[in-house]
Amino acid sequence: MTRTSIKPVLAVLAGQPVTPAPIWLMRQAGRYLPEYRQLRAKAGDFMTLCFTPALAAEVTLQPIRRFGFDAAILFSDILVIPHALGQRLHFAEGEGPRLERFGPADFARMDPHAAGNALAPIAETVARVRSDLPAGVTLIGFAGAPWTVASYMVAGGSSAETEDLRRFAATHPVECDHLVDTLVEATTAYLVAQVRAGAEVLQLFESWAATIPAPLVSRYSVDPIRRIIEAVRRQCPAMPFIVFPRGAGLHLPLYAAATGANAIGVDYQTRLETIRQHVPATMATQGNLDPMVLAVGGPSQDRAIEAILSETRGHPHIFNLGHGIRQETPVEHVARMISQIRTTR
Repeated sequence: MTRTSIKPVLAVLAGQPVTPAPIWLMRQAGRYLPEYRQLRAKAGDFMTLCFTPALAAEVTLQPIRRFGFDAAILFSDILVIPHALGQRLHFAEGEGPRLERFGPADFARMDPHAAGNALAPIAETVARVRSDLPAGVTLIGFAGAPWTVASYMVAGGSSAETEDLRRFAATHPVECDHLVDTLVEATTAYLVAQVRAGAEVLQLFESWAATIPAPLVSRYSVDPIRRIIEAVRRQCPAMPFIVFPRGAGLHLPLYAAATGANAIGVDYQTRLETIRQHVPATMATQGNLDPMVLAVGGPSQDRAIEAILSETRGHPHIFNLGHGIRQETPVEHVARMISQIRTTR
């Protein structure tokens, strides 16, 4: 189909091919934009930026004003949930997130119902953005999937290959199950609040899917994601979901079949045409341009975009990256990408 009065992203998530493909980018509101860097300096620290609705809404809207993307994604962070559950979070300059070091007993005491009030400013951000979005732009809310969020919680920050969480799952399986259950419940409530504030689509980021031991993929990733989606839809029927299990490889068809997602995000290590052979014809795909190619630009960028457009022609697809946009990406490369996609038939 060509563009209609239906928002393009929503049409694709309903299983309809749309030409030209709708576009948004993971981390599209962020450090590659000069206007973001100015606002970040004004905020003083990252957490203030996330929890100040006026500032977070402005960041969310910046790439829409500059580029006219088909979707805006809420500006926040996947680690606001553990922060709201009492595991304090800060971002060290140049070092990434740092959380309080908690042990099994600390996780066992966490109350998933305690996070709601702390996360209320983020729902306010969603409402502010929705009221200011152009009519054809879709608002995407998001959260991290339990395995990914738990990996930071157990390690107190980034953990190579999620070694700390894998050790925790092997040595404290009961406590690990409890932590995942807590995150399922807290994440469900958080996403429902986003929907009630105005989010039209929800994305779950399983950023560390590549590290999950194969026998545990269903237990700690696919099943918790399915439970979240089902629980959200009990309160918000038919809510569209995008699931992005980065690095899932051969497990991608399992995520597509068993989570209840409307779309599966495809990283840049996976060929879209291969995934299309293993998902239903009406299931949307999203991705999978290499962020490095966009950062480099030029003929390599043009060829890579054309290959994705060719592989997805006639199928429901949202054009995106296979991971977040890189900080050094020139804004001119993003504008060139959008122009190429929107002039291709």
